[in-house]
Amino acid sequence: MIGAILGDIIGSPYEFDRGDKTKDFPLFCRESEFTDDTVMTIAVAEALLDAQPKAEDDWIRRRLISSMKKWGAKYPDAGYGTGFMLWLIKENTKPYNSFGNGSAMRVSAAAWIYNNIESVRHAARLTAEVTHNHPEGIKGAQATASAIFLARTGHSKAEIKTYIEREFGYDLSRTCDEIRPGYRHVESCMETVPEAITAFLEGDSFEDVIRTAVSLGGDCDTLTAIAGSIAEGFYGVPEELHKECMRRLPKDMLMVLEQIDLYLKNLVI
Repeated sequence: MIGAILGDIIGSPYEFDRGDKTKDFPLFCRESEFTDDTVMTIAVAEALLDAQPKAEDDWIRRRLISSMKKWGAKYPDAGYGTGFMLWLIKENTKPYNSFGNGSAMRVSAAAWIYNNIESVRHAARLTAEVTHNHPEGIKGAQATASAIFLARTGHSKAEIKTYIEREFGYDLSRTCDEIRPGYRHVESCMETVPEAITAFLEGDSFEDVIRTAVSLGGDCDTLTAIAGSIAEGFYGVPEELHKECMRRLPKDMLMVLEQIDLYLKNLVI
């Protein structure tokens, strides 16, 4: 989860194509701050943690909705998309058939809290379908969570690539150099998740994945949150970046992250 949050914070100054499509940029600056990606990552994590060990699906959905609305109310100006903002403030909690990349950027906790690929994919579906119940919205969340889980359980990049292509049908054949020139701000899973996974596949360290993702441009706080979440599973997070992340988060978020850490210490894969 720290990888997703760092990706969000580091990518935030360059969202909406405000960067220079380069890997040579300061990791942190005055404008580096968490956005809706982090807020909803925390919300999903809190809900899934409360759902352990074997809550029913309907209970988990209700808990996800409650947690998202609670955290959305705490941080109402975090930069939510229009559709999600309306969902947050309305009493109606029905999903709105979104295929936006929000389902993928918030899903990372599912890949850490659950301990087999089937449970991870099922939990990812639940986290998506309370809002993003379009097949592509669900697929984006499941593909991201699957990549994180495979990364953190010792699979190679080649194995992760093969699994994602086979199970989800994403085209991962393009290089970042091929993607970068024509890539622009877009908020769909279909045009964010494959690019984020490609950035992960090409990077040679956690930081390099982050820099590669930001260099693509577009909706790069979300793209980099997704890429960073997978990179954390594969590489871990350097201590200095972990500390900087913690320094930039409020106490209520830190409390959730501490609870996740305590849970993971007792998790057996």
